[in-house]
Amino acid sequence: MNDSIRNLEPKRLWNNFADLNAVPRPSKQEERVIAFMKDFGEKLGLETFEDEVGNVIIRKPATQGMEDRSPIVMQSHLDMVHQKNNDTSFDFQTQGIEMYIDGDWVRAKGTTLGADNGLGVATIMAILESDTIEHPALEALFTIDEETGMTGAMGLKEGILKGDILLNLDTEEDDEIGIGCAGGVDITATRSYEEIEAPTEGKVYSLTVKGLQGGHSGMDIIKGLGNANKIMNRILHQTQRYVQISDLVGGSLRNAIPRESNATIVILPKDLTAFITALNDVKEKLKAEFQSLEPQLSIELEEVDRSVSKVMQVDAQTELLNVLYAAHNGVFRMSPDIEDLVETSNNIAKVNVQEGKIRIECLTRSSVESSKEDLSNTLKAAFALGGFDVSFSGEYPGWAPNMDSPILE
Repeated sequence: MNDSIRNLEPKRLWNNFADLNAVPRPSKQEERVIAFMKDFGEKLGLETFEDEVGNVIIRKPATQGMEDRSPIVMQSHLDMVHQKNNDTSFDFQTQGIEMYIDGDWVRAKGTTLGADNGLGVATIMAILESDTIEHPALEALFTIDEETGMTGAMGLKEGILKGDILLNLDTEEDDEIGIGCAGGVDITATRSYEEIEAPTEGKVYSLTVKGLQGGHSGMDIIKGLGNANKIMNRILHQTQRYVQISDLVGGSLRNAIPRESNATIVILPKDLTAFITALNDVKEKLKAEFQSLEPQLSIELEEVDRSVSKVMQVDAQTELLNVLYAAHNGVFRMSPDIEDLVETSNNIAKVNVQEGKIRIECLTRSSVESSKEDLSNTLKAAFALGGFDVSFSGEYPGWAPNMDSPILE
């Protein structure tokens, strides 16, 4: 399947990408891709080493005549977002990504592609192995765990790099130079709730939202794509008078816009007709709103041949649905200085409601620290109103754009 990828131009880049994607590399489990990168550098005869947190550094001397130029560091991260569709059988621990060509696009079969940041890694590999590209002294910095904690970047020791200029090759545009970057913070809201006995006469149904595009919660948040957690909550909020929630699970990773959500609900036979009417009404509205952005949006209701013993107590259910409705998702503020740049945003990434416990996970981003703090407090206030405990973790600073940087001259 990946042979067709290897014939794309420039071949050196696409062959490197195919080699890289054959190596399992989920975040926090980068041992195999670290070994892969070290082997790559050593086979080229270049100085190659791994630092104490797992970053790989490869150094290439300057081309003759360019020794006096400023040394350059090229950086990309080795890990990838590991997300798959629910109906896809795939093990990120053991399998390489299955790629195929779809018109003008390279896609993955039922999983994330790993182009973030695999194409950046493949580009650096192509430069390191080239004997025709003239360059100053180069350092290739391959960091780990960018997607779930910035562990590699945060653990990089001062003084280990020798370069004066750092180029981060983690973007979607190959004809643009980024001069700023968002910082982030993980926001987690938790609370317990009372469970009550499910009505014996109630019917059990599985309500599923799926078919959404998903995407990266940084680069793709500007597109206004559907968030499965928000869509599911909107459906349940609009039909709550007829529904008792047994469990609710949506999303997978903080940095991935959730594509799917599933709720197990109980409906009394006397309420079923009214529920179906209300469900069809909100489905019609959602389909109309997302018809151009999410043409594959699917909202499915299926009776389940099993019983449930517990459901949420009604007040707790109302508080949950109100909190998720109030919590901001998507773009919070656009940059006032750079056109079409998202300054601050939030992704309601994961919602888990089971066995008397609720856990909501968000990733808030901003290139301006004060704006990140503002949105974080906005979310904290919304969750607190619903009786949630809120914690902040994994915070890393933003990089505000500097239009006067000498690198731009």
